Amino acid sequence: MATQQVIATYLIETPLPVEKVAAIMAGEQSCGTFTRVAGETDELRQRAAANVLKIEQLGQAELPSLNSQYLQRKEITGPFTRARVTIGFPLANIGTNLTALAAIVGGNLFDIGEVTGLRLKDVTVPQDLRQHFPTPPQGISGTRKILGAYDRPVFGTIIKPNLGMSPEQTASLVETLCEAGIDFIKDDEVCGSPDHAPIDKRIRAVMTRVRNYRERTGNDVMVAFNISDDIDGMCRHAELVKAEGGNCVMVSLNWCGLAAVQSLRKSTDLVIHGHRNGYGAMSRHPLLGIGTLAYQTLYRLTGIDHLHVHGIGGKFCNPDKEVAESGRHCLVPLCENSEAVDTVMPVFSSGQWAGNIGVTHEALQSSDFMFLAGGGILAHPDGPSSGVKSLQQGWEAVHTGTPIEKFASTHTELQQALDFFGKN
Repeated sequence: MATQQVIATYLIETPLPVEKVAAIMAGEQSCGTFTRVAGETDELRQRAAANVLKIEQLGQAELPSLNSQYLQRKEITGPFTRARVTIGFPLANIGTNLTALAAIVGGNLFDIGEVTGLRLKDVTVPQDLRQHFPTPPQGISGTRKILGAYDRPVFGTIIKPNLGMSPEQTASLVETLCEAGIDFIKDDEVCGSPDHAPIDKRIRAVMTRVRNYRERTGNDVMVAFNISDDIDGMCRHAELVKAEGGNCVMVSLNWCGLAAVQSLRKSTDLVIHGHRNGYGAMSRHPLLGIGTLAYQTLYRLTGIDHLHVHGIGGKFCNPDKEVAESGRHCLVPLCENSEAVDTVMPVFSSGQWAGNIGVTHEALQSSDFMFLAGGGILAHPDGPSSGVKSLQQGWEAVHTGTPIEKFASTHTELQQALDFFGKN
């Protein structure tokens, strides 16, 4: 294990020699600092030092992407070289600690003065490390089994309005969606435990309707309650969801953090629906923060079952290519030749409606995805039931290879969606 490494890839920008900056990065995140210190023997460095594995220069810019007081103080100016740098970190430095892994591949690198841009692009973990972290107890296959949904996407929606409804009003909407044939319903990320709909009352009210539907029809619906909270609160809420017959909880990953999600995973076998709201704060600038592949690797190591990737042709800023890459990453094991089933269900959302299903399937080349339409269902001109039918019909068009406009000509709900959402 000690001879293996975690491999991290970075995009950097610097006015200094790239080889020098790469060495600084490796030292900063292993056994070094800005100068040699007492006790830093050659034997220690050989055992614990990170190694620069590869440098690929990508061109230059005349102006810096980000300011650096350190470079200004030293009166160092451009041009600014951009490069892809790959560094290997000894597993012995990490142990089996996920927060330590995140601190080592990220940590203070974003703050070092020698760079005017730094982005963690990818993280690759060897099987010897992967085996110490949980795999999703349900994941794709378990989600499909619970819902009886095979050979097609899982269709879902988000409770709208985001806030303002009472527990009973929320439960009534859930019942309507169940009757419409929806697979999955989730809380909006901003709805935690507001005064007008405390989480415990909302869970009980909603699950009463879901249980009644389940017992009457034999069909199940997965409801992801937003239990994001401190660790004790999340574990307590998850226990209540399970006691009420629920099967899924939702967590705002970035605000709870790696360690909290790990702790929740240890305490429950419920499906954990990972929502990445806030991710734009660490990713939107192309030369700062954490790229989707690195981000997803870290959170997949917590054992979550579903992971949001935003939506193709949606309302957010992410390029379609990035969204597609994020979705495909969810469907690939974290380690090559691994026997562990650690794939997760990619969740496409944000401004989605029936017209986006085809491009999503084409980008993913798989039907193993969750497709969430909030307004795409609840704002359908003929109501939520027709909104659900429009998604089902949109998939049928894709599945049969029929142009969506042609299919819609004989399917009213899909035609109404095309007429309404296709013009917005």
